[in-house]
Amino acid sequence: MFNRERLPGLPGSSPRPPQRNDGYGRPPQQQQPPPPQAPPQRSPGYDARAGGYDARAGGYDQPPPPGYPAQGGQQRTPAREPQSGRALQLRPIKSPGGNAYAFGNLVAVSPQDFPPSRDGSDVYIKVNHNYVLSARPTEGCRPGEIGLTDAQRTWAGISLGPQDVVTVEQYDAFSQGGQSYLGNLEVEVGFATRKTTEAPYDQEELGAIFKKNFENQVLAPGQQLLVDVKSIVLRMSIRTVQLVDLSMEKTESGSGATLTDPGARGILTRHTQIDFFKDARTDIKIKASSRRPAANSIIQPGFKFEDMGIGGLDTEFSAIFRRAFASRIFPPGLVERLGIQHVRGILLYGPPGTGKTLIARQIGKMLNAREPKVINGPEVLNKYVGQSEENIRKMFADAEKEYKEKGDESGLHIIIFDELDAVCKQRGSSSGGTGVGDSVVNQLLSKLDGVDQLNNILLIGMTNRMDMIDEALLRPGRLEVHMEISLPDEAGRAQILKIHTTKMRNNNVIEGDVNVEELAKLTKNFSGAEINGLVKAASSYAFSRHIKVGTMASINPDVENMKVNREDFLHALEEVKPLFGAAEEELGQRVRGGIIHFSPFINDILEEARLFINQVRKGSTPVLSVALHGPPGSGKTALAAKMAMDSEFPFIKLVSPEDMVGFSEMQKVQQLDKIFRDAYKSTLSIIVIDNIELLVDWVPIGPRFSNSVLVALKVLLAKPPPKDRRLLIFATTTERSVLTQLDLFSRFDADIAVPNVNSQPELAQVLQQSGAFSDRDQERAIGEIQEITGSTDVGVGIKKILTAIETAKEDQDVPGRFARVMSSAISANRSSFT
Repeated sequence: MFNRERLPGLPGSSPRPPQRNDGYGRPPQQQQPPPPQAPPQRSPGYDARAGGYDARAGGYDQPPPPGYPAQGGQQRTPAREPQSGRALQLRPIKSPGGNAYAFGNLVAVSPQDFPPSRDGSDVYIKVNHNYVLSARPTEGCRPGEIGLTDAQRTWAGISLGPQDVVTVEQYDAFSQGGQSYLGNLEVEVGFATRKTTEAPYDQEELGAIFKKNFENQVLAPGQQLLVDVKSIVLRMSIRTVQLVDLSMEKTESGSGATLTDPGARGILTRHTQIDFFKDARTDIKIKASSRRPAANSIIQPGFKFEDMGIGGLDTEFSAIFRRAFASRIFPPGLVERLGIQHVRGILLYGPPGTGKTLIARQIGKMLNAREPKVINGPEVLNKYVGQSEENIRKMFADAEKEYKEKGDESGLHIIIFDELDAVCKQRGSSSGGTGVGDSVVNQLLSKLDGVDQLNNILLIGMTNRMDMIDEALLRPGRLEVHMEISLPDEAGRAQILKIHTTKMRNNNVIEGDVNVEELAKLTKNFSGAEINGLVKAASSYAFSRHIKVGTMASINPDVENMKVNREDFLHALEEVKPLFGAAEEELGQRVRGGIIHFSPFINDILEEARLFINQVRKGSTPVLSVALHGPPGSGKTALAAKMAMDSEFPFIKLVSPEDMVGFSEMQKVQQLDKIFRDAYKSTLSIIVIDNIELLVDWVPIGPRFSNSVLVALKVLLAKPPPKDRRLLIFATTTERSVLTQLDLFSRFDADIAVPNVNSQPELAQVLQQSGAFSDRDQERAIGEIQEITGSTDVGVGIKKILTAIETAKEDQDVPGRFARVMSSAISANRSSFT
């Protein structure tokens, strides 16, 4: 049987003091009780076990002292002692109480400094104003001394120098208010000495021993405790606590906040829920429990995703946590009963700058064990034969070794694979003859879900091009969780802006007129990286205000008062443009002269377009295509650009044949496919296709057209976008009949006819809105046009009329020059239709 009095080399232990009969020492070891005429006057409630012996084991079969319940009795509430209000300066010494005080987490004090309490319970004391411990008066301590164990001195940072003193005062455990008890406790367990065991520890047994040893003691995060379990000393560290109010009968243990503050302390009761976690520095094993969380849980207690500095990804993180980590924090016994295996792979995909690699860099903060391995895809490839495959095997070597040794008790090994598409392309797609890419994919497939399956790995792959990755790698059992990290919405952009301006606000270097919600509305389709660039650009404008005029490097003396204001952010918005934003500059060039409402038809066209835009915005139609057709120069492109800009959709892209000059058929198809895939990454998108007949290379001589581009357009116009994505397509054409012959016009959901300027009143309205003609000049110009052409009909596109106005402005006779130019245009149009 283990003898607590003879444990060698235990931290905090010391030789037992000589035998005393003063009421605080250990009773003599004899077969009969002491003489009745001189019984030791122990205080009521004296705990014989904590004093160094077990009454039942020593042959003392007697009822418990007053103040302590019988076995299985009601919970005893610690007595509330009034604070004396005095603080003592005591000299720390090694604990004279031996193993009993070391294993009981007790402090030895002199009865003259702290008299025993009236009910015989231990006295709560506060050391150096921060550390609360349970003290037991003993004659082994002289007045002015305090006996501390090694664990207590380590926790409180106290040394045993001859000149060292500590401040000690009595502590009222109920000074914190109602929440003075521990509802939940998270404890890290490890071996305290070299003596270890391979046998796993049962969590329920550890909890019973812990409560037996430390019941009614005040515990706080960071505290170190020693526990003897079957002759092996364990060191237990308090990680987090949850405080509850026992006056509320239905208080749940998990209802309070998880606290790691050393000042958050409470009293341990038999109702406290204790969760044990393995100390990663030791080889201790903790048996899987069906009620308690996993002992080697990978998630740090009290972790919050906001601590990672990543905003706008709440939904994505919830899904990642549910799929990949939830099964690992639940009791392993429960997971075994379900007969499931943990998820071994996650694929994060999405546009650049949305936070995929940032997640990889920050994910180590939420881990309880080792840091993840971060590998860039191109680093795996090697010029030597077989070395690339060897690099893949090295990634899993540590996990394989530990899994063979410890099985399900193995810790989780996380491998973060950035730029996964660099090495895991579709097998057979590479044109090279080495086949290295295929063999690397084969090696990765066998390691993830081959013959020897590992249940202690989690591979997180990241890519911008999910379509390039081999399909076998994406099936369940491998990278089975596919999570799109898309562009943040308005609430997400506000989170990201708050994260990037946190230091500015904490250091008071940002003006109060900077409204994060306003900036979130103005940064449509900005990625997280682009918002970071926006904040840096705004800071650069603030820097420029404090540079001396006429210099490039001299700084004004008032630089200490520098603050970033709203104007700085507005200037930065003009400079930093989102990759997947609206092509405002290109669209603005198409509407340089504005929209001239020369006819009621123009208002009808714009109103009809607003209906289409609202139809797509409200989600009733995920994809809608509209064709704007009319004669050349009638303003189709300008109207389409105007409608797109007025929609305020976050993603607007103009597809023009002038951007594809020199492209082959395959390059055009790839470019169109990329533009549509980019549009799918935004919740609301508009694509404006200008002169669609030129994209298909149609020419009247032949006739000739590109069948590959035509087929691509037919497919893309009808292809529905992903879930919760909506797309509106505007296309312009001057050759409606040609599109009808190519069976392309019927692919559009709606069409809008754009007319020419057909009558003299419409022409007069154009001249009036242009501001270049007076009323007299208008009448003269229109009269000369009628005289030259012999008709009141016009039939000329708005584009040619505006060009004629600009030409006439350069002549001294403006009305006359305009009449001659317009007459020629009218005659040319008539000849083309005859």
